[in-house]
Amino acid sequence: MKNIVLGLLLAAGFAGAQGPAIAQTAIGISYQPSLYWALPFYVATEKKWWEELGLKPTFSTFPAGAPQVAAAQAKSWDVGGAGSVPAVLGAARFGLVTIGITNDESKANALYVRAGKYAELSKDPAKMKGDKVLITTNSTADYAAQGCLKKWGLSKSDVQFVNLGQAQIISAITSGNGDIAGVWAPNTYTLEEKDGAKYLCSGADTGAIIPGALIARADYVKENPEAVAKFLAVYLRAWTWIKAHHKEALAMMKTFYAVGGVEISDQAAETEFSTRPIFLLDQQLVIMDRAKGASEVDTWFTNIAEFMKGNGTIPQVPAASSYIDDAPMKRVASDPKLKAFATKAD
Repeated sequence: MKNIVLGLLLAAGFAGAQGPAIAQTAIGISYQPSLYWALPFYVATEKKWWEELGLKPTFSTFPAGAPQVAAAQAKSWDVGGAGSVPAVLGAARFGLVTIGITNDESKANALYVRAGKYAELSKDPAKMKGDKVLITTNSTADYAAQGCLKKWGLSKSDVQFVNLGQAQIISAITSGNGDIAGVWAPNTYTLEEKDGAKYLCSGADTGAIIPGALIARADYVKENPEAVAKFLAVYLRAWTWIKAHHKEALAMMKTFYAVGGVEISDQAAETEFSTRPIFLLDQQLVIMDRAKGASEVDTWFTNIAEFMKGNGTIPQVPAASSYIDDAPMKRVASDPKLKAFATKAD
């Protein structure tokens, strides 16, 4: 229900902004509510930027990445955002392409421990051996957790992974039915503030880069290259504005999260901004550049695909060049109007 309400909120913001002089191109956008990287969708709607470029968005929300990418089979959405693990899954199973990076969420995917067990594990994490870890498997949190285990000389088989959704994990930990959790922000802050859980390790501690992905159906990209470029331009403009208007963006984030069912404190909101680097247009072009071989993004996603193959989620590691497409981002950069729009801070 909350997801439906959020979709209606965004749609309502758009409905009041129709401009009769500009033809509107329908575009379906998918995402997961109450997540940092999805904030630009809300900001762009509130600021009426979609219609400035002639886009008429409809929004689809999903509780996690796996059902989101699976829904692409039915063409229920055209473009969107997701974690890097579902982005690779979507590429391997459903032919989805990654057309940009939402943010670096390496620090936002972490293992947390209830306060009573933290003293022991913070001194010697290897004592986790044999313990249950509540986690959403085949997710970015899983990727971070396995990296942390490896850092401590443990393997996945040394602990018991219990597969639960993020909401179920929070409920279990706060009710005392678990001690160790693999979660992503803002669920990390919920555990800290509601249960006093302590941070133990994140993807950043293992040297892993965990990017979020801007994704699209390959057929849609081929048939609607201009609409895809406009989608990217709107998304990038929202980040440009957010960076330049921190106080207002902070307030908008809290509203966006609350509508999606997540109450976030001022301190947690500030942490979202300070620990999750984002990439503006020039930076996107740099990290996706293949002029000297594999790009940074290629490397990040190949490492994640290796993890997924190890989990048995995909049979083989796909070539990054087969599903990471920098052409839409280059189209934004080469179009003077779109480039100016994407880099505008007001």
